[in-house]
Amino acid sequence: MRFFQDQFLVGVTGIIFNDQNEILLFKHTYRSHAWSLPGGYLKSGEHPREALEREIKEESGLVVSADESLKTRTDRDTARLDMCYVGVLIGGDFTPTHEVSEYGFFAQDKLPLLRKNQVFLVDEALKQRH
Repeated sequence: MRFFQDQFLVGVTGIIFNDQNEILLFKHTYRSHAWSLPGGYLKSGEHPREALEREIKEESGLVVSADESLKTRTDRDTARLDMCYVGVLIGGDFTPTHEVSEYGFFAQDKLPLLRKNQVFLVDEALKQRH
């Protein structure tokens, strides 16, 4: 069965808040937009929440809790399904990695330039919190 099915990736994206209701962004070393929401891809047998928590820990040393599903999107161009979760920072100490050079927590009115689809997700998450 697997031989005849198209392969696709399942991605996870996080809207992670701190105690001041600011949003976690990473400066990724490999993306054209310098700042973006944290995320990554599921491994086999992994729950999307676990994948997001693992990716953020691996890429930054930060510990988060992915709590609520916000949105699931498809990308017709790249055979990708992306699941977005809203969560909170628990702790950890930031350590730069080969994927993430910096991190920051930003208030909604102080966000750096983000891709339009990420701005949409941030707006949706903030609506849910109010």
